[in-house]
Amino acid sequence: MRRRSLLIAVPAGLVTIAGCGDDKKDSSKASDSASPSPSASATSAAPPPKIVDGPVPAITAGTKFDEKPTVAKGSGDPSKNLAVKTVIAGSGRAVAEGDYIQANYLGQIWSTAKVFDNSYDRNAPLVLQLAQGSIIDGWRYGLAGRKVGSRVEMAIPPTWGYGTQGNAQAGIKGTDTLVFVIDIQDAFNAKSSAKGKTVAQDDADLPKVGTNTDGKAPSIEVPKADAPTKLVSNYVLEGDGAPVKADQTVLVQFKGVVWDSGKEFESTYTRKQLSSFSLTQMQQLVKGLAEGLEGKKVGSRVLLVMPPKLGYGDNPPTGGAIKKDSTLVFSVDILAAM
Repeated sequence: MRRRSLLIAVPAGLVTIAGCGDDKKDSSKASDSASPSPSASATSAAPPPKIVDGPVPAITAGTKFDEKPTVAKGSGDPSKNLAVKTVIAGSGRAVAEGDYIQANYLGQIWSTAKVFDNSYDRNAPLVLQLAQGSIIDGWRYGLAGRKVGSRVEMAIPPTWGYGTQGNAQAGIKGTDTLVFVIDIQDAFNAKSSAKGKTVAQDDADLPKVGTNTDGKAPSIEVPKADAPTKLVSNYVLEGDGAPVKADQTVLVQFKGVVWDSGKEFESTYTRKQLSSFSLTQMQQLVKGLAEGLEGKKVGSRVLLVMPPKLGYGDNPPTGGAIKKDSTLVFSVDILAAM
């Protein structure tokens, strides 16, 4: 099983389409794995911290962006405020609270320099939302306003970390100040789009998907033809990222319509909220999504056409556009995978 980060405050919210009826209804949510939930203080509304620029320990090796750092032990007493220092200034867009970020990071304890977690060794950057309940508050407050391409170092007191309960699984006591070095690789929000290379859509019997990359919903033109009886999974825009693996969670923009009517039944563009889901869980919910996205490259827009047996079959969500034995059509932008 893919190892989850220890710094996540609660199990990450998994937005699925399993219970969708129409655009006005919220998607059902489930957790994608048993992540540690450190303490009530990590998810409660702690007062916003005062942000200061130090002290933070020296980075003694691995000083380049996206290189695993070595960080010295903290010297003296740490600040009781949230200490945040931009070590390398990036030139990308500024991150805002509510955005998703993709980042490599290393976390250690101020007083001992003991490393309790890092993504560099796993070769698996973390993708998470800077939102209350999704990540410890030190990250949520400390990374807001920092730019993509930046390396940020933080010293986080317990109030904005794991609280007085600490995190026993990670060996963190309730009195420990935490030190993080974070390399912000990318950021995503409701206006994000795939940016891949346009791929020809020459099959007149398949839907044609718009290729706009302005963050707006692409058009989906369904032909007046019989729906395919097998799963279709074709690039519309082909990205240059790694292929999605069966055990990963993906962050996506998507739009879904019904083949027969062309009616939209759900869309992240309409909700103005990105979705993330585990391909493993999606196998049990909407199998065509899992099968159609596996192997596709991150950064791509994918056309999916799924016959009823790979969608909802004879058991569709109630009250929406999807009827019994509906063939479904999706445009899916794969923004990130973890």
